[in-house]
Amino acid sequence: MADHAVTTIEPLVKPIHGTITVPGDKSISHRAVLLAAMAEGTSHLEGVLNSDDVRSSIEAVKALGASVDLREMPDGSLAGTVTGWGAKGPSQPDHPINCGNSGTTARLLMGILAPWDVTVEITGDNSLKRRPMRRITAPLMKMGARFEPGGQEHLPITETGSRHLRAITYDAPMASAQLKTAVLLAGVFAQGKTTLNEPAISRNHTELMLPEFGVPTTASNLTASVTGPKTMHACNIAVPGDPSSAAFLICAALMKRQSTLKVEHVSLNPARIGFVRTLERMGAEIRERHEGMEGKEPNGSIEVSYTDVLRGCEIPSQHIASIVDEIPVLALVAAHARGMTVFREVGELRAKETDRLAATIEGLTMLGIDAWEEGNSLYVEGNPSLEVPQGLVFDSHNDHRLAMTWALVGLCSKTPVSVRDFDCISVSYPQFLDDIHKVAS
Repeated sequence: MADHAVTTIEPLVKPIHGTITVPGDKSISHRAVLLAAMAEGTSHLEGVLNSDDVRSSIEAVKALGASVDLREMPDGSLAGTVTGWGAKGPSQPDHPINCGNSGTTARLLMGILAPWDVTVEITGDNSLKRRPMRRITAPLMKMGARFEPGGQEHLPITETGSRHLRAITYDAPMASAQLKTAVLLAGVFAQGKTTLNEPAISRNHTELMLPEFGVPTTASNLTASVTGPKTMHACNIAVPGDPSSAAFLICAALMKRQSTLKVEHVSLNPARIGFVRTLERMGAEIRERHEGMEGKEPNGSIEVSYTDVLRGCEIPSQHIASIVDEIPVLALVAAHARGMTVFREVGELRAKETDRLAATIEGLTMLGIDAWEEGNSLYVEGNPSLEVPQGLVFDSHNDHRLAMTWALVGLCSKTPVSVRDFDCISVSYPQFLDDIHKVAS
C-alpha cells in the first residue's frame, strides 16, 4: 500500500436491493484458529474470515508449532484443518511473533502462552504498538506469568510462561472480551477455578466455544469462569457471518433512498447485534430472524429498509460494549437523524486502532455536523437534510472501521468523497466495496 494513498468513492447509481452474505465473523475466526491450535488433535474449520487480522493469528500459531492447512474457498473464506500442540504445549519460536494490526491476536496470545515454559517476544505494527496491553499483563502476572520490560504498557513485550500457573478471581476494570478471554485461556491450564468479573457485558464467544473443545465454562451476565487444568480436544467449527461487517451494509441501505437489504447467515449473538437495537431505537425499519445455531452461536438474517425519518436517541453505558465496533457508522447514521444522539461512556474508543472518538468527531465536523465529546460521552446533533460538501478528503487513520464509515458518505450521497488509506479495510472486510456494488447494480 502506497503511503497515504487516496481512494475516491463514487456515489451508488442505484438503490441497494437484494440478499447478501458477509464474510466470517472476525472474533469467532480468531478464536477458532487459536483454540484449535491449543487442542489435542485435528480440528476442522470452515467459514473462517480471510483477512489480514485473522492471518496474523494463523501465522502466530504456526510459529508456535501448530499445523495449519486452511485454503481459500470459492466464496473467499478459509476452510480446512488445524492440528494443535495439545498437552505438549507450544514450541519455543526462534523469532518474535508479529501480530500485525491485530489486537485480538496479541492479547489472546498472552493468555495462551501463560501456562507454558516458553519465552516469546510479541510485537506488531506501529498502530498496534500504541494500543494498551497492561490491562492484559496485570492479571496474567497475578497468575504467575512474567513480562519484560515489567509494567510496560505497549508492545513489544516479552512473555515467559509458567507451568505452575495460579487460578485467580479478577475484577476487570473495563468490559473487554479480549481481557476476559486472555484470562480464561490461561485459566484452562491453571490449578483451580479462574473467575473474571466485568463491570458490563462483553462478547461471550470464548465462553460459548470452549465447551466445544471439551472445557466447561460457567457464565452469567457479568461473570465467567473455567476450572483447570483441562485437556482441550479438537472439534469442528463453522464460522457464521460477521455482524460488524454486516452493519456497514445495513447502515448503507438505511441511508440510501428506496433501498431494502437482507443479510443472511450472520451471527445473531446478542452481545454483537447491539447496533440493531440502537437502530430500532432511532426508528429504523429493521428486524432480525433467528434461523439456527453454529455450535452454541445463534445465527440467522437481518433485514432493513431505507427509513425516511430517523430520531436521535441515547445509548446508555451498559450497552456500549455491544456496539463498540459500530459506533463510528452509527454516529454517521445519527448525523442524518432528527435531534440529538448521545453515546454514553465511550472512552474505550480512544484505545482502538486509532483514537476513534476524536476521528469520528473530525469526520462528522467535515460534514458540517455538530459533534463533540463531553467527559467520556459522544454527542451528535443530527441534520435530516444533510448535504455532503464537494471535495471532502477523509482520513481513515489506517482504521478499517473508519475507512468503511467514510466510504458510506460517498456511496449513499450524490457527492463523491475521498478516503486516505482506504486499503486498511483488508484487516476485516477486504471485499466491502465489491459486496456493496453487488447489491446496488
